[in-house]
Amino acid sequence: MLKLMKYEFRKTWFTKAILLAITALAEIVYLIGLYGDREGLLATGVFLLMLLAVGGLLVIGLGSVVTLHRDMNTKQSYMLFMTPNSCYSILGAKVLECGISILITGAVFFALGALDITLLFARNGELKALWDWVRELLSSITINGRSFLGDIRLQSLLSVSFSLLAGWLLTVTTIYLAVVISSALLNGKRFSGLISFVLFLILSWGCARLANLISGSIGDYFMLMLVNGLICLVFSAVMYFVTAQIMEKRLSV
Repeated sequence: MLKLMKYEFRKTWFTKAILLAITALAEIVYLIGLYGDREGLLATGVFLLMLLAVGGLLVIGLGSVVTLHRDMNTKQSYMLFMTPNSCYSILGAKVLECGISILITGAVFFALGALDITLLFARNGELKALWDWVRELLSSITINGRSFLGDIRLQSLLSVSFSLLAGWLLTVTTIYLAVVISSALLNGKRFSGLISFVLFLILSWGCARLANLISGSIGDYFMLMLVNGLICLVFSAVMYFVTAQIMEKRLSV
């Protein structure tokens, strides 16, 4: 499994290196704008960092999907399935590599964002007073009796980030299943791509509905997001096992 994970990482390291380099440049732009009192550069740095945080996670997840599709449909990568490794190990390495990459990338951008906000408040003390006023305003807004927007604490932000990252991993593993169904079960059949896409939408909707039913009665915002994230991880594991089972039984090499 470890060797397979290293193999998966080698196939995606260049994309991650580019993301890291562009992020470093965006951070430099932000710092120059902050300490050089250049509002244009500051705004540009903030925009680029936010765009990279979202875009980077999307690229990592979708890149993993593209890699699986290539492995399933090209002769060169298809040789991977002729090695003495089970489909569970091969797919498991892909899921773990993607999950770890998403987690690390999310953690890096979360820490970078926290650092940049701290530096901004330290540089402009009046912004801290404005932030406190915004928090007080948001705390008065309730949804179903719960002050979601006003619960801006570190643990709440962490739980939201965890829930979003776990949700993205669930989306990726659901796409894995759609790709494998298209390649292993519907290969060569008419409208196979459309059928797989519709299946992905149905599964995504079903998982979201089940998650809402399970966690809907939780009142604490931190616990709500934490439970949602854990549910997404459980569903991701289910998607992995179903996908690996189809590959093991129906994949022809």
